[in-house]
Amino acid sequence: MKDIDKQYFRGLMRRYRRGDATPEEERLLESFYEVFDANEDLVTAENESTLGADLKQRIDARIAAERPVTRLWIRWAAAAAVLILIGAGAWYFSQPKIDQASVAKNRIEPGTNRATLLLANGSKIDLTAARNGLIARQAGISIHKNAKGLLVYTIAAPVAGAAGENTISTPRGGQYEVVLPDGTRVMLNAASSLTYPVVFGAERKVTLTGEAYFEVAKDKAHPFKVSSAGQMVTVLGTHFNINAYSDETATRTTLLEGSVEVADGADKERIVPGEQALKQGDALIKHVVDVDKEVAWKNGLFAFNGDDLQTILRQISRWYNIEVMYVGPVTNEKFFGEIPRASKLDAVLKILELNNVHFTIEGRRLKVSN
Repeated sequence: MKDIDKQYFRGLMRRYRRGDATPEEERLLESFYEVFDANEDLVTAENESTLGADLKQRIDARIAAERPVTRLWIRWAAAAAVLILIGAGAWYFSQPKIDQASVAKNRIEPGTNRATLLLANGSKIDLTAARNGLIARQAGISIHKNAKGLLVYTIAAPVAGAAGENTISTPRGGQYEVVLPDGTRVMLNAASSLTYPVVFGAERKVTLTGEAYFEVAKDKAHPFKVSSAGQMVTVLGTHFNINAYSDETATRTTLLEGSVEVADGADKERIVPGEQALKQGDALIKHVVDVDKEVAWKNGLFAFNGDDLQTILRQISRWYNIEVMYVGPVTNEKFFGEIPRASKLDAVLKILELNNVHFTIEGRRLKVSN
């Protein structure tokens, strides 16, 4: 690590001792306690007895209050904290936990904007390879890919019922955003698909598999409906997220703005901003949730708030297009924190390994053990 990085970190330590550190800086330093313990030269330079005891006292108190939960504090919300982690990366990630040989041989990049568009006539367009500009016309509808990689439908003189349906699909390791003919914006997460009519009729109905975030264009005369995993979400104009992956234990509809009705057969729930409709088996319930966590993926983050390792690794496997294999029993510890989705896979795994989980990468297979 460069000297300037050490100096910056030492300055943070001094502010922490004096009580001048920001909340973000305090959380960051506390999350690095285990690393401080393994880097005695740096800690000693700033009075190990005082700093170490102070950190340990705070952390032990937090753990005692929250047993049996193990917290992984990696809150990168502030720009300053992000810069600290980048500057200290060479030091922090030097701990020999992960199988470095397998990492070097199998360095896996994060997902990107990738998708395929299936037109009503059966033609397929690779949106990743397609050039910006007009890519198709259907019954008075023009489809463009703009400079930001956004797929946009523009209405000229539509012929009702004549164009059929389109489907946009993202692979594992991909995401994409589309503006539908009515102006509704949809962002698809990895391994997801959205089927929709090129020309909307009396009702605007789409079908989702996987996960998507919706910003529905307001139109009181034409309700917007999303069919996913056996449920129907009905809205007029609102912002919401649906997670309907087949490998998850429940389908989650989270509302950010407006009002929606979630129906599972005769069972219905109307939710308001900050609430989530949870469909699990035959049960449909609503509860208050951390909305920021539920939509963190669209903001470029993995966000954990009491999630177990298997839940986290399902997200990671879809985004990095890897297969996860467990060797032996799986830890039941809970994880809290945020990690940028732009991180390479090995960087994410090194953070998770702070909770005594071991990973080995073989090709695109991730082996997990305690």
